Amino acid sequence: MSVFSKNNLWEVTRLLSSVAQGTTPADMVITNANLINVCTHEIIENTDVAIAAGRIALVGDASHCISENTIIIDAKGEYIAPGFLDGHIHVESSMLSVTEYAKAVIPHGTVGIYMDPHEICNVLGLDGVKCMIEDSKHVPLKTMVTIPSCVPAVPGFEDSGASITSMDVAEAMNYETVIGLGEMMNFPGIIFSNEETHKIVGETLKVNKIVTGHYSINETGKGLNAYIDAGIRCCHESTTAEDALAKMRLGMYAQIREGSAWHDLHDVSKAITDHTIDTRFACLVSDDTHPNTLISQGHLDHIIKRAVNEGIDVITAIQMVTINTAQCFKMDDEMGSISPSKSADIVFLNNLEDLKVTKVIINGDLVAENGEILFNYEPYIYPDFATNTMKIKNKIDKDSFKISTLSNNKIKIRTIEVIPARVGTYERILEVDPENSSINADVSQDLLKAFVFERHHETGIFSCGIVKGFGIKNGAMASTVAHDAHNLLVIGTNDEDMSLAANTLINSKGGMVVVSSGKILGLVELPIAGLMSDKTAQEMSVAVELLEESWKEIGCTMPSPFMTMALIPLACLPELRLTDRGLVDCNTFNFVDLFVK
Repeated sequence: MSVFSKNNLWEVTRLLSSVAQGTTPADMVITNANLINVCTHEIIENTDVAIAAGRIALVGDASHCISENTIIIDAKGEYIAPGFLDGHIHVESSMLSVTEYAKAVIPHGTVGIYMDPHEICNVLGLDGVKCMIEDSKHVPLKTMVTIPSCVPAVPGFEDSGASITSMDVAEAMNYETVIGLGEMMNFPGIIFSNEETHKIVGETLKVNKIVTGHYSINETGKGLNAYIDAGIRCCHESTTAEDALAKMRLGMYAQIREGSAWHDLHDVSKAITDHTIDTRFACLVSDDTHPNTLISQGHLDHIIKRAVNEGIDVITAIQMVTINTAQCFKMDDEMGSISPSKSADIVFLNNLEDLKVTKVIINGDLVAENGEILFNYEPYIYPDFATNTMKIKNKIDKDSFKISTLSNNKIKIRTIEVIPARVGTYERILEVDPENSSINADVSQDLLKAFVFERHHETGIFSCGIVKGFGIKNGAMASTVAHDAHNLLVIGTNDEDMSLAANTLINSKGGMVVVSSGKILGLVELPIAGLMSDKTAQEMSVAVELLEESWKEIGCTMPSPFMTMALIPLACLPELRLTDRGLVDCNTFNFVDLFVK
């Protein structure tokens, strides 16, 4: 059975055939359209589409399918394409509820998403996932759920709010909107044959569902082969053309990412533009998109334009968010093309240059037109347990941020250097001068203090480190969006501002904040699991833009710096990371000392 279509196909085959024959009139007919046929990579002019029971009954001349009760939409020569599908997205990273996210993306042609809710799962476990599934039922956006596979992301190296076992995965595979397993970030567990990691994958494969991937290293030989051996079907972590090409050559779908902070498309698109290859194993995804990006640029419509700008043929780019994505998830029998029997998910485009979405149909219903939603909805109210997640054991004050040394002699330390618009970091060994037997921030070397406080179980666990690359001159930043355990992360130039930033978020039930000289410059409150808000995309966009301006005010010029900051604790990405338990060498997966002996 399909929970993503208005009717199961087996229930309406007689009706669809009758409509195609003209015996029964269609519910809706689109006329005079230029069809972008993703099945054959061609444009078919002056095409009609007949729709009944939420599905496509006929593509071609539909004049015989019309009665006085048939809704007729004259495309007037506009282009129609299958509705866009995002094959890898964390809705939490938009800081919006699923309802508000759907309101933001549907007018841009997005009809379906493959949502990996591992952010909320790291805070609230499967109960958090269930909340987001309930939230998704309030809107027409097709929300295909992949169950988080790595909670915590790297076991033993961080403290998250929950843990997911193979038994949990087996249970969750029975949820009605679950179509597979979320990104398997624990690639060492896969390639080195850890039993529990393979059991998590196995529980997915047992029920013939899709395993999605996260292979974030450049190795494309025996390790990548071993990873794909586990039945892992796709990966969004390619940052070079060579990575993506190697994956496609091994039958893995390369999901090329272009989000608010991770701009991989420029480099990775060369896997297509510099080679003569079949692109059926290439998809476009957003992964993480902030509300101001959705408001100012769009969603998959924007990413298609970016792909075209990089030299990818426009029809190929549209295939990469339609039929390719549907085939990746073995759902092309239901969606991904404008062809008989498929769900009537259709996007109208003004032309192939502007690619402006003018109308959106989902399951045969017109749900958006000229940027405005046409559907009604009831907001989902998240329960109390989801909005009270700041559980810090000890009081945080300026003394909490002291990094002590044994002497005032020069000392070598490990630092985390972030890379603008990239997910990776560099480990840098630098020499610093302690002051009063402690390590302080040094803006002359672009060095900031960084602390991570456990916020889920009141354990009192915390750790400290030094980060480089933000360009901050004075102030502090804090965030409870700190992948993937989402503990309280604070970085800054001085202890007083760091204390103010931390306590502001504790009092706000989570969020992101920038402070300087004792003043709050920008604050985004995220009371739902410390990750999301129930405000609209427009309201959140204003708050996020103010936050970005406050980053610039204190010296940072990188794009979406809070997204770069949020990855400082993510111990499954090279090279060096800081979790609440300490510094992690993510090449060897060992804890390392801040001080280099």
